[in-house]
Amino acid sequence: MVDTASAHGRALTVGAIARRGTGWWGLLTVIATEAALFVYLLFSYFYYDVQFGRGWLPDPPSFRYSLPNTIILVASNIAAWVAARGIQRGGRGRLVVGILVALLLGVAFCVLQVLEWRSLTYTLNANTYSSVYFTTGGFHLAHVVVGVLILLLLLLWSVLGYFDRLRHTPVLIGTAYWHFVLAVWLAVFFSFYVTPYLW
Repeated sequence: MVDTASAHGRALTVGAIARRGTGWWGLLTVIATEAALFVYLLFSYFYYDVQFGRGWLPDPPSFRYSLPNTIILVASNIAAWVAARGIQRGGRGRLVVGILVALLLGVAFCVLQVLEWRSLTYTLNANTYSSVYFTTGGFHLAHVVVGVLILLLLLLWSVLGYFDRLRHTPVLIGTAYWHFVLAVWLAVFFSFYVTPYLW
């Protein structure tokens, strides 16, 4: 039997093209389930806020770390988007630089988040508010760490030349997950840091 791909001097295609693979649909399932988790956590925050009123907040939330972290995560997502667009147009350099910048900003987010937690006057088990705050923030930080690890793998594979203009599904999956992490953070930021000043 003659291998027609070899006979024509072309390598067989390996991997999914764009969003056609099962990995993309698997990611959407993960995002749906994880989004439900954060909906429940944020619902509990607003439920207690309605039940207890202003008295349950230990201190007015500070923007000292949370606002820079929001800017950092938005910038990181822009870099990841630029990376994905770059490889879709065949630009491996833009892919590598974009993923590297997104990765470094993701690490910076983690560092600032830990610094914020260390600066607080309350701990996880101090009261109801602190339990909800640290549980929600802890789950989000865990998702950021997973995202940073995904970006690290994407960076390694990008440097090794695993992706091209046609086959880059892992990049689309990884950056979509990173966008989800940003969306969750924006919801957390608005809920815990902004709404106490609205009423």
